[in-house]
Amino acid sequence: MISFYLDRSSGVTTYLQLVHQVQQAMRLGTLKPGDQLPTAREVVESLAINPNTVHKAYRELERDGLVETRPGQGTFVLRSLAHPSLRTEPRLRRDLEQWVLQARAAGLDQQDIMALVTAVVRGDFSEGVA
Repeated sequence: MISFYLDRSSGVTTYLQLVHQVQQAMRLGTLKPGDQLPTAREVVESLAINPNTVHKAYRELERDGLVETRPGQGTFVLRSLAHPSLRTEPRLRRDLEQWVLQARAAGLDQQDIMALVTAVVRGDFSEGVA
């Protein structure tokens, strides 16, 4: 089961943080079809947020065809977002873990690392820019 967390300084709305965390867990294979999401009550108790926020996140996931709510039973994952190579290429994860360790050793914090990765993935980064 997924454990939600909030980054109150991220500038991302709470419900979107929940949506993104479910999607990420589905991509990484942490959540698989048939898995149950925490109940709204459980999320509210663990994060101290409004129940409507949880319902909004779950409705968006349902609208996107990722989960379904079964009355009286809960909310369940319908499909996977995991790319097959995530499971078959553990070397990529190890290489990334090593790179992150090197970045931290060089003094980069989490936000610096995320900004650099995002820029490289988007192709916004060029070697000569300081």
